[in-house]
Amino acid sequence: MLKPNQKQYLKAMAHTLKPVVIIGENGATESVLNEIALALEHHELIKIRVNGEDRLHRNTLIHTVIQASAAELIQCIGHVAILFRRNTKKPRITFP
Repeated sequence: MLKPNQKQYLKAMAHTLKPVVIIGENGATESVLNEIALALEHHELIKIRVNGEDRLHRNTLIHTVIQASAAELIQCIGHVAILFRRNTKKPRITFP
């Protein structure tokens, strides 16, 4: 569980990031979840874009991704969500 100041730090870091995974009309398929897991392992902090028709559908997809990847939701604005998962073997992000 991240502290509020750590989440703020990650939000600032994610500001310039582009979405690395786009979830389309097929939803959170196994291959999409694998791609997200690999991206989190390599980068720790990623943005994903969820192209859902309505807010409830998008939130459901994001919740599914969070549970499947064991990531923490940092922020969700519109179609874009910021996820963080610490790489225990090779941490890349250090908090101030």
